[in-house]
Amino acid sequence: MKKDDCFYLGKIVKKYSFKGELLAKLDTDEPDLYDNLDAIFIDLRGNLVPFFIESSQLHKSDLLRLKFEDVDTEADADALMKTELYLPLDLLPKLEGNKFYFHEVIGYTITDKKFGEVGILKGINDSTAQALFEIDRNGIEILIPMNDEFIVKVDRENKAIEVNTPEGLIELYISPS
Repeated sequence: MKKDDCFYLGKIVKKYSFKGELLAKLDTDEPDLYDNLDAIFIDLRGNLVPFFIESSQLHKSDLLRLKFEDVDTEADADALMKTELYLPLDLLPKLEGNKFYFHEVIGYTITDKKFGEVGILKGINDSTAQALFEIDRNGIEILIPMNDEFIVKVDRENKAIEVNTPEGLIELYISPS
């Protein structure tokens, strides 16, 4: 299993008991979707290794308490501290309408209601307070806030997203100064 075939689910953040139980912080708005997993992939030094789950339960809303098979001691648990958790992409619940996963819209064409075709979505920058569409327009990078009010339509069939941005936003990037 390669990382390209998986999505990041979360990270092991601390030990829960002396019997090898761990707490994972999940990167999801719906942690209860991942409460009944049989197995999970853990990134160990760049390799995704499958671990089978003996038991799991939600703990304090956004943490998942995990007991893996063959992880029975504090030392076993220590070896997994701060590791990242991954699941195969086909386990992601399908999203409808204007909701989307970041990875699924890369490569989509972005069109603005007033401006017309803006360019191709190359990435999403979510390291800022407001996530941004990173769009390539013939070598010029255009950043558009990923604001629900700006997203008019996500068209999966035609791999396109229609946006309606404030007047002049796109022109800021392409007008000679």
